[in-house]
Parts: sequence; structure tokens; C-alpha cells
Amino acid sequence: MAGIHISDIEAAINYWRERSPSPDGVSLAAPLRALAEVYALLVYFRETEADEDTLPAAAHEAWLTWYASTPDTPCIAICSTSQGDSVCKGCGRYFDEVQRWPAMTPGEKRASWRRITLEGDAWRFNRYAERARGN
Repeated sequence: MAGIHISDIEAAINYWRERSPSPDGVSLAAPLRALAEVYALLVYFRETEADEDTLPAAAHEAWLTWYASTPDTPCIAICSTSQGDSVCKGCGRYFDEVQRWPAMTPGEKRASWRRITLEGDAWRFNRYAERARGN
């Protein structure tokens, strides 16, 4: 199954820090504590991904809440895979990612998002960036 990248765990931590700040500067809200434990283990074991299927339930729930606040799809309504391209010029997804997107798990979708963001050569990041901001 897909791995949840440490940068997504960190983004979820920051999401929860903004919504549930520590009242005393020391204690953490339950969602934050759950995510912080996963983050600490990733750092300790020098891992970059946590397995989506074995993430502790509280951490997974907290991560899914953050995930729900992100855009679901990188699509900018300019799909070149429908014209036969193996990689969409608009969003950067591979043809099979475009086809399977509705059935993909949140972790799989985030892995695709991470790849296309790191590559950064899809039109959503340059030529049509203003359209992507509408997502």
C-alpha cells in the first residue's frame, strides 16, 4: 500500500497546531500527539514514509482530517491523456493515475501529488498556474 510521506505528516501537524494550539506551550491536543508520535518514529528510524495501512488509528484519523482540507485532484481541466499522451501535460499525472484516481487511496493520491509537485513541469505549475489556484 502507499506510504504517507513525512512532509505530509508535518503538514498535518501544522494544520492541527493552528486549530488546536497548546494552552500551556507543552501539552498537545490528541490529534497532534498522535501525529507527533508517528513523526518522531520516522525521524528516529530515518524513514521518509509511514505505511498508510499500519498508521495508528488516531494518527490516521488526524491525517485524513488534514487530507480533506487539500485539493482532491491536480486536474486543471486540460487533459492531454485523452489525446493519447502517457503523461498529462496539464496536471502531470500518468495515464493510469488519471484512470484510477477515483479508486486510489488518500495515500496513493498524495504520492502522486508529491511526484508531480517535485517534478514541477506540468502546466499547472507554470503556464496555467492561475487555473490551478482555483482548485
